[in-house]
Amino acid sequence: MSVFEKLKASMDNEDTPAFLALLHDDFVFVRHQSDSTMSKADMAAMMAEMEGATGWSVENQRCIYENDDILVEHSVMTFPDGTSEAILAAHTLKDGQIVRMETGATLLT
Repeated sequence: MSVFEKLKASMDNEDTPAFLALLHDDFVFVRHQSDSTMSKADMAAMMAEMEGATGWSVENQRCIYENDDILVEHSVMTFPDGTSEAILAAHTLKDGQIVRMETGATLLT
């Protein structure tokens, strides 16, 4: 199963442990809103806050390109405040896990 297939399944099933298992111990997420970074531990804390929360969803998640080094995906995320963004994410892969994720987004609503 590809990294994308595992990532999509974790999102579809709201399976935080499966999502976190895809993240390398050296994981870094570069946030498009602020250019700040988050570690794997930071991401785990954010996911714990989102668990059970209403109003957020990931839709139309699709793989643009994937090989052993990179995964590029596109999706539409809806947030609890009612806004939606088209998200383009580039995931750098290492040892079959995501070691770096950078996003770009376009506000839809």
